[in-house]
Amino acid sequence: MAARDVTPNRSVLLDLKKRIKLTQSGYKVLKMKRDGLIIELFEVLDKAKQMREGVSADYDIAMEKITIARAVEGEIAVKSAAYALKSNPQVKLSSKSIMGMMVPKVEADWTHALMTEKGYGVISTSAYIEGASNAFAKLLDTIIRAAEVETTLKKLLDEIEKTKRRVNALEFKIIPDLKEAERFVKFSLEEMDRENTTRLKHLKKKGAVEE
Repeated sequence: MAARDVTPNRSVLLDLKKRIKLTQSGYKVLKMKRDGLIIELFEVLDKAKQMREGVSADYDIAMEKITIARAVEGEIAVKSAAYALKSNPQVKLSSKSIMGMMVPKVEADWTHALMTEKGYGVISTSAYIEGASNAFAKLLDTIIRAAEVETTLKKLLDEIEKTKRRVNALEFKIIPDLKEAERFVKFSLEEMDRENTTRLKHLKKKGAVEE
């Protein structure tokens, strides 16, 4: 809002005062939200770091176990056990709120299938294949949880950036423009008051002379 674009009268001045007060309140709320989001971001960053390390560690373990299973049991036995798996993958997606922002919540309880649900024979399957199966199930669990944390991290970064832009716009553009307009209206009204006072004095003096 350019100061010169407003009409200098008392109703405009009152409106500007209300808008400044309301805008300053909104600015304070947005600043609190931004600061709260930044605190949440640091907490999620720690979780993301742990999850990335967990994915890396679980992947190394799973690859080590599948390599041993292939070496001991053979490629065909490992693939047969994999193809025999009966579980039907299901991932439950929901959401939760962080500082008024909705982030995903991912749940998967199908990764740890019971021995009888795996489709391959308990007796005929070696501990090496079973160990590899469990290791990959654990890896899958970790990847799913990591995906939730990584998505939350991205949404937090986006929301912080958006909130920061709004805070900066209020602090450096909108509020200063409103205050400048308020000063302009006040100055114009004071000038008009001085002119009216001078005019009245002049009229009184003129009237006194004529008498």
